[in-house]
Amino acid sequence: MEFTTEEELVEYAVKAEGKRFADIDLMGRLDKVTKGNLGQIIEESYFGYEINSRPEADFKDLNIELKVTGVKKNKNKTLSAKERLVLNIINYNDEVKKDFDTSSFWSKNQKLLLFFYLWDKEKTQREWSILKTHLHSYSDEDLEVIKQDWEFIVNKIRAGKAHELSEGDTNYLGAASKGTNSNSVRSQPFSDIPAMQRAFSLKNSYMTALTRKLLSEKDLVRITSPQELKKKTLEQIINERFAPFVGKSLTQLSKEKNIRINIKTKAFLPDFISSLLGIKGTSLNDIEEFSKANIQFKTVRLEPRGLPKEHMSFKNVDFHDWLKEPFEDSWLFDYFSETKLLFVVFQYKETEKENPNRELYFKGVKLWNMPYQDLQDLREFYDHVKGILQAGVKLTPTSRGTSTNLPGAGTNGKYHLRTKGRDGKDKLPLPVTGEMLTKHCFWFDKEYVVRIINDSTLS
Repeated sequence: MEFTTEEELVEYAVKAEGKRFADIDLMGRLDKVTKGNLGQIIEESYFGYEINSRPEADFKDLNIELKVTGVKKNKNKTLSAKERLVLNIINYNDEVKKDFDTSSFWSKNQKLLLFFYLWDKEKTQREWSILKTHLHSYSDEDLEVIKQDWEFIVNKIRAGKAHELSEGDTNYLGAASKGTNSNSVRSQPFSDIPAMQRAFSLKNSYMTALTRKLLSEKDLVRITSPQELKKKTLEQIINERFAPFVGKSLTQLSKEKNIRINIKTKAFLPDFISSLLGIKGTSLNDIEEFSKANIQFKTVRLEPRGLPKEHMSFKNVDFHDWLKEPFEDSWLFDYFSETKLLFVVFQYKETEKENPNRELYFKGVKLWNMPYQDLQDLREFYDHVKGILQAGVKLTPTSRGTSTNLPGAGTNGKYHLRTKGRDGKDKLPLPVTGEMLTKHCFWFDKEYVVRIINDSTLS
């Protein structure tokens, strides 16, 4: 089927909306569920062209690439992308010879014809239907961030570090692992170390923001402009936004920005950040750059000597999932390989003993993603815990409750597991032994948090 204009292509694509894959599949691809078969159904049966892996765009005369991508409905009724949008394989040896305009990413993916379908685990693929079709062009702002991301990825390859690439390195355009397992590797030009096969991809967070904008008509607020992004990175712009407030007490900021500040409430951090950014009342998830780049927030409160009083908690862990899932399929890997954390740092100038009503001062922000070596350390931690679970966790009664042989604070200087249940009665059965154990959470050691925020100057 040939299309001479974008309008013809879009007009034909729209006719697929509301149709089930069973209504479209003419080649029997639904008889066997395979990876990528839904995209093949749209290519073969709807558009009538042969499956291919050409370096140019699918509709080459229009320079438009076809992509079929899933949408899922969350428990809170919101919509999210089911996964990142994988684009084209990165040929490490070729990509380093190009600039952005001649890159494999830009040559193939300047415009994307997106077919969004509703993924539903309770239904078969036959029953899934096309929710919406959309011809996607990158906004000027997005394109500047994507150019920065591409440069970062390629510069890492040029430095002989293709094996250290991680999705958390970048904001919108990722380098996603692409292969059956960690043994799917290929050569890189400036190192003898084999690098995992990767593909350019639009990150899950970027696709979720796009999904909500198109399907939920959700407005997002921007804090950057194309002009700024041509001169500075997103990280530099974020640091500049917060720089004028560094060193000021919360009392002073409360008066200057006309905001109520109660650091003990859960709403404190979102209200504080949005007020300092000049978009008071806006949910942090509604800030477009934060939403698309999957930037999450963590508060750090330093004591006068520069160490937090507490370790940093994340999510409660499911030991049954931990035991059965390989590291690459775990929540830990997904979160820390794909998420950027914005540490919002405060510091006390007095100890609690010196002044029970002591004041907090804003110290700055630090945008961070877990580097390659720390991810490898996390893998070792994960496998170590899995070994303990397989052997059966050893529970020892103490005067304060129960101790275990799970890695606690200070074990490796970075990560540990510790209780975070409502109380000692908030328990779940362990795998293998079935014994009851208070719910445990994944934590960063407070010393590790300090090393992160001190790695470079705060804004």
